[in-house]
Amino acid sequence: MKILKLPKEKLDLFASVVQQFGELHAPVEQDGRYVFKRLTRWSDARLEYDRTILPPKKYFLPPREALFRYRPGEGFVPNTDGLDQRIILFGVHACDVYAINILDRVFAGKYKDPYYQARRKNIAIIGIDCLPDKQCFCRSMRADFVDHGFDLFFYDTGDYYQALVGTALGDDMVLATGNLFEPVDAAEIDDYKRRSWNKRRAFQVDVEIRDLPEIFEMEYQSEIWDELGEKCLSCGSCSMVCPTCYCYDVADDVELGSRAGKRTRLWDSCLFASHALVGSGENFRGSRSSRIKYRFYHKQRGFVAEYGRPSCVGCGRCVSACPVHIDVVQVIDRLRRVEDVASR
Repeated sequence: MKILKLPKEKLDLFASVVQQFGELHAPVEQDGRYVFKRLTRWSDARLEYDRTILPPKKYFLPPREALFRYRPGEGFVPNTDGLDQRIILFGVHACDVYAINILDRVFAGKYKDPYYQARRKNIAIIGIDCLPDKQCFCRSMRADFVDHGFDLFFYDTGDYYQALVGTALGDDMVLATGNLFEPVDAAEIDDYKRRSWNKRRAFQVDVEIRDLPEIFEMEYQSEIWDELGEKCLSCGSCSMVCPTCYCYDVADDVELGSRAGKRTRLWDSCLFASHALVGSGENFRGSRSSRIKYRFYHKQRGFVAEYGRPSCVGCGRCVSACPVHIDVVQVIDRLRRVEDVASR
C-alpha cells in the first residue's frame, strides 16, 4: 500500500481533477445534520462531520429500486438504469467503509446480487479519518480503522492529509493530479502516530464484545427483552439508518387490467410487525419483544456465527435515530452485569 501526503490547501484542486473519474458526492449540511449527496460546488462539502443521517449503503442498496419489468410477449427485462453510473463517494468514515466491506461479503458471497455488484464496481470510495463523539463506539467493534475497501483514504495530520492508496483506481487518481501528492517523511509519520494515539484516547464509549455471542446465548430468556419490547415502537428507524442492515422486501406492481408490471425491491426491517408474517396468517415474531431480541441477536450472535464478526460497526446512528432512546451499548452492558444475573 502506497502512502503519500497532500497539502490541505490543494484539496480543492484534487477534488476538481478527480471528477474525471465520476460524479462527486460528499457529506453536506442539511438542517443541522449531514447527508451524502451530489456536490454542485466543492465549498458545500463538510468533511469534518460526525455522521450522516443515512449511511453510504444507500448508493449500493437503494431504499427502493425496480429490479425488472415484465409484459406478455416481452418476458422479463432487467432494469439497468443507473447501474453504470460512475460515482465518487468523498469523505467516507472508516466505520462506513467497514460496513461496506460487510455488505460485500453478504451480496458477493454464495448468492451474488448483480445489482449490488454493478454499483459496487462503479462507485469509488475516498475515505477520511474522523474523531469520535459521545455516541461513537467503532473502536470497540474494531471498525475505527480499515486497511481495504477504499480507493484512497485521507488522514488529517495538521497541514497535510496523509493518503493511503488502496487500489489501482486510487493510484490512477493520484497520477491524474500530477505533482499534487508528495512522499511522506519522518515528521509526517510521527504526526500520524500522534493523531492515532489522540483518537484512541478520545473515545468516550466502550463496549466489550469478547465472548458476547456466548452471553447472548445464555441471556436468551432475559427479562430485558420484554422491557425493551414495551419501550420499542417498531418504527424501524434503527434499521433504516444502520450501515449494515440489508433486509429488503420485494413487491410486484401490476398495471391495472393487464399482466404487465414491475418488480420492486425496498428496504425492510426486522422490527416491522409484518416482517415475519407469512401467507397463512402466522407471524413468527408477533411480539415486539421477540423482534427487538432478534435484531440484537442477528447483529451480535447470528452474524458472528456466519461471518466471524458482529455486523455492528459502532457508528452510533441507531442511538441517534431511536425516538425512545434505546441504546445498544447500554443493552449490552446490562446483559453483562453480574449483579443483574445474581438478583434473579
